[in-house]
Amino acid sequence: MADETDEVLDSVGPRLRALRKHRGLTLAGLSVATGISESTLSRLESGGRRPTLELLLPLARVHGVPLDDLVGAPRTGDPRIHLQPIHRHGMTFLPLTRRAGGVQAFKMLIPSRDEPAEPSPKTHGGYEWVYVLNGRLRLVVGDRDLVLPPGEAAEFDTALPHWLGSADGHAVETLVLFGPQGERAHVRPR
Repeated sequence: MADETDEVLDSVGPRLRALRKHRGLTLAGLSVATGISESTLSRLESGGRRPTLELLLPLARVHGVPLDDLVGAPRTGDPRIHLQPIHRHGMTFLPLTRRAGGVQAFKMLIPSRDEPAEPSPKTHGGYEWVYVLNGRLRLVVGDRDLVLPPGEAAEFDTALPHWLGSADGHAVETLVLFGPQGERAHVRPR
């Protein structure tokens, strides 16, 4: 373990020198920017002085690089969570939440078609809130047949027969909040 640490620390000096030269900085210029003396910077680059956190932090800030880049830390991978799209009824649902139970958020994409689809209403338990981002959404709920342009929203009990599709055959993007029976999105009045 000690050998591994020594190897990492020994590689910092050459990395610092290469970064400084690549940026076209002199030791004097870097000294002014970091507040670290020229002699300390020179010894860091030549390996005559071991790097410390107090020395590396201002260097990383001035060079605009993560501290990991200065010490050559291995990449830990992409920390983002990549949720898998769900394809259902000719639509794509991109999950925006991962929480089990409660209200779930999705971005729903309805692809364009040569002809608008014919409604085929379905029912299931829950409550849904839909906000149209792009396109014109045709929403059929019970005996109501509505067209929602961008910026409009609707909410409904999914126990009622309902159907969502493109009003004109063009693609539609929406945000959807779906909750189990009885859980609704709450909007405060102004």
